[in-house]
Amino acid sequence: MPVKIRLLSVLFIILFLALTARLFYWQVIKGSTLADQARNQHSTSTVTTAPRGNILASDGTPWVARAPSWNLWVNPHLLNLSAPEVSGKLAPLLMDEEGDTDALTNEKERLRILLEKDSNWVSLKQKIDDSIKINIEALDIEGIGYDAAEASFYPESSSAAQLLGFVGKDNDGADIGYFGLEGYYNLPLSGKPGFVGGEKDAKGSPILLGGTTQISAISGVDLLTSIDKRVQIVVEDELAKGIEKYGAAGGSITIMDPKSGKILAMASLPSFDPADYGLYNDSLFKNPVISNTFEPGSILKVVVMAAGLDAGVVEPDTPCDICSGPLKLDKYFIKTWNDKYTADISMTDVIVESDNIGMSFVGQKLGTDTLYDYFVKFGIGQKTGIDLQGEVAPKLREKGTWNVVDLATASFGQGVAVTGIEIVRAVSAIANGGYLVTPRVVTAVNGDGWEEKIEADPPVRIIKQQAAKEITQMMVEAAERGEAKWVKIPGFKVAGKTGTAQIPVAGHYDATNTIHSFVGFAPAGNPKFVMLVTLNSPQSSPWAAETAAPLWFAIAKDLFPYFGIQPEG
Repeated sequence: MPVKIRLLSVLFIILFLALTARLFYWQVIKGSTLADQARNQHSTSTVTTAPRGNILASDGTPWVARAPSWNLWVNPHLLNLSAPEVSGKLAPLLMDEEGDTDALTNEKERLRILLEKDSNWVSLKQKIDDSIKINIEALDIEGIGYDAAEASFYPESSSAAQLLGFVGKDNDGADIGYFGLEGYYNLPLSGKPGFVGGEKDAKGSPILLGGTTQISAISGVDLLTSIDKRVQIVVEDELAKGIEKYGAAGGSITIMDPKSGKILAMASLPSFDPADYGLYNDSLFKNPVISNTFEPGSILKVVVMAAGLDAGVVEPDTPCDICSGPLKLDKYFIKTWNDKYTADISMTDVIVESDNIGMSFVGQKLGTDTLYDYFVKFGIGQKTGIDLQGEVAPKLREKGTWNVVDLATASFGQGVAVTGIEIVRAVSAIANGGYLVTPRVVTAVNGDGWEEKIEADPPVRIIKQQAAKEITQMMVEAAERGEAKWVKIPGFKVAGKTGTAQIPVAGHYDATNTIHSFVGFAPAGNPKFVMLVTLNSPQSSPWAAETAAPLWFAIAKDLFPYFGIQPEG
């Protein structure tokens, strides 16, 4: 065979193999990728957002209402006016503060910088309402566009902000709830997005006969809460007055129905405005009632005494045989808050006088393991299960590791950390006759034409009814004859207890940095509410009887007629 023919044969074989390899690469190796690209060229798909649910007060009026809004953007290359001209026209419409000359100047400058960017798409403002959009459209500025969005509106302004939470953005730019109810119930509030799919030609125009696929978005549910607007607003107003009057750094108030666990009001200051959450420090987003811990001090004494009564180790008239002076334990001396001592003081007067030695006596009678078990029964050291994002619960020291000093200090509320909601829950078990309930904020979820009640966990009996009655009467005596007796409201039987606790700092207690508290319920025989008041570092007085207690009774004075509580006798 001639050499030329053989060379051509080899060349054709090489070309054939190369072509085969190339076809194998495109059809087998890259086949799925090319198929996807082909489908993308002639198909369209759009995700449709679901309207977010509202959050409602107990009367059905909104705490948070959702409404359509628009994200404003611009293509600077298409503007028919100069950047300064456009910023001058838009700034008055986009300002948050009206009539502020400095703010107007700043807004014009902000917009000018954005409008001069070398980009085909620049965001100018998020979530403007329909009225602003209409006013901007009337300016007839080319290059401006709008994307549909959704905004949250707060009819009561910043009221209940830490309880509600807010709606922000996740890493992908989608709306997501943070903190409070918005965070805890983010999924049901968000609903389920929809989908619209179809076919298009090479120019991108839809093919009408190509068929479409459509899945409708499912709206988020509305949350019906137990929060009473009138009570919440009264509580916030009184808390603000109390913080100013007593020179406190902040404070919290929680009101709960002790029988059902429904939260009627929950307020903390300082707070923030959820409509403009980006202007505030992140630390203000946390709800102190469920996220901040503190040593409760004397308000925990009622829980320890209830444990002693339930276990049968003491009775209301049991005398304390170690209360004639300071109590020496190891190398420490336990003293009373006022350095006054009463030999053979009764257990009732131990609560009335808030006697630390008497409470150490109860702790010794119970023993470390039994006291630990009662703390667990009352929910101390555990999350309550309240339906709010951000709850924490500091653990109790491990059972079996407590020494005699630990037992004594825990008996009068030191060396044990709690949250406000833990205390409210524990005292509610006294108020309702011995049952531990689960605090709840949401009572029902409402959809399109349907409603589903939210059933709370069933109550669990933790102490006998007799023990609950006995400690209740002791708390009535404390409110009538204790240090806070000067603020009692004549004719109304209140069960209450003050607490003044030092704050541990760097391994020791700071005598000048305290938390004042008062916890109580009314009417004592058939409570309509349990309320906890705490004030952080008040400066007007070193004692809760002169700060937290009068604030508690100032609020109770408004609540009694509202809840239909009549004076007795």
